Amino acid sequence: MSPRNSQHTEHADHLEPSDGECLAVREVLSRVGDKWSVLVVSLLGAEPLRFSELRRSIEGISQRMLTLTLRGLERDGLVTRTVHPTLPPSVEYALTPLGRTLLEPVAALSSWARKNRTNIQAARERFDAVREPVARRS
Repeated sequence: MSPRNSQHTEHADHLEPSDGECLAVREVLSRVGDKWSVLVVSLLGAEPLRFSELRRSIEGISQRMLTLTLRGLERDGLVTRTVHPTLPPSVEYALTPLGRTLLEPVAALSSWARKNRTNIQAARERFDAVREPVARRS
């Protein structure tokens, strides 16, 4: 059901979410569901890390994107940022108790992705093989 559809139907076992609930779910999933957040949460699940350690561990992430990702996770209460008074100052990131609750679903999603990677790739190839000839005719 579309989040904009205000007509919600009751089923025997559940009630369709309200517009407010859909918005809340969408907002949370947009934060924790993006690829960089998932990787950061996974890495911080093992131990707190400094910014430079995170950046070296995540292939392809820019400094700006890592900064934005960490700031968003911190804003949502999933990550803490601790500045240690050293010269130069060192900043360490760690999961909060709320952030730690994400480890189980993130691990489950990662496991699912690893198990189904080849099935998804095969499906993409089948789809592309059918769509490619049609695209060439257009």
